[in-house]
Amino acid sequence: MSARPRDSLPIGTVLDCYRITKLIGSGGFSLIYLAEDEDNHDEVAIKEYLPKRFGTRQNGLAVAVLQEDKYESFQRGRRLFYQEARVLTTLRHPNIVHVRNCFLANNTAYLVMNYEPGKNLGRYIKKRQGGLSTNFLMTVFPPLLDALALIHSRQHLHLDIKPSNIHLRPGGNPLLLDFGAVYHLDDIGGKKAQVVTPGFSPIEQYYASARVGPYTDVYAVGATMRACIEGKPPPSAVERHAHDALVPAIDAFGRRYPREILESVDWAMRIDAAQRPQSADALRDALLGRIQIPRDPPDAEPAG
Repeated sequence: MSARPRDSLPIGTVLDCYRITKLIGSGGFSLIYLAEDEDNHDEVAIKEYLPKRFGTRQNGLAVAVLQEDKYESFQRGRRLFYQEARVLTTLRHPNIVHVRNCFLANNTAYLVMNYEPGKNLGRYIKKRQGGLSTNFLMTVFPPLLDALALIHSRQHLHLDIKPSNIHLRPGGNPLLLDFGAVYHLDDIGGKKAQVVTPGFSPIEQYYASARVGPYTDVYAVGATMRACIEGKPPPSAVERHAHDALVPAIDAFGRRYPREILESVDWAMRIDAAQRPQSADALRDALLGRIQIPRDPPDAEPAG
């Protein structure tokens, strides 16, 4: 019999008042289980902090650090995990994952969320190889941008928007997941994020000296929309900054999608942060044809 993936908790384990019924997902820093609330029999999803690189399971339950020199990294990750929970409890929106509870046990942290049946957008894009319909894009992205506008209004940035962090409920109703990289804007603007995903993170996330802002999440939404159309991640922002060979969506897909969608994608994915929509509301209104999209900026000035 094969070992459980990354030493997941045994089926039947009871955490607080929740009984584990199935392992349903895993990421770089966590495992996700389906569980039953023994008080009211609700199905819930439980996210357990267990970092892949420096965490391990001891005696079937307790989580420990693989190496002593990774202890500080482990503790810092657990603090960020709790930060995610605290942020999510303040964000009530139909398109943001709802956290019911958060607690410590087994030398680690657990986050309890409503269980939502459906599928992952990243896997769906891969399965369909792109070409997702206009109806699909307009079902998923306006409500997602509405949720993002709420996040930004609370002075938070998501900073890790990508297809694998979007859950599709039946009918395509989206749910924004994974707030582990969430960042609170201070009084003087932003700073470099810890998480970078090539293809979806804009150029400012790569450099400590650059500011991040709502326009950073807007780029990631545009790149996610392009991946839905094209079936693959766009080139990294670093590649594009050095030499932008990406054909504008309006030129590449103009025969298959409405102009508002393609121009919105191109606007959101401009390399220069100042040339993008400065808010999630602006991108949503562009998608819905409510505002006119600014013309492409002139070519960069020649060096010298």
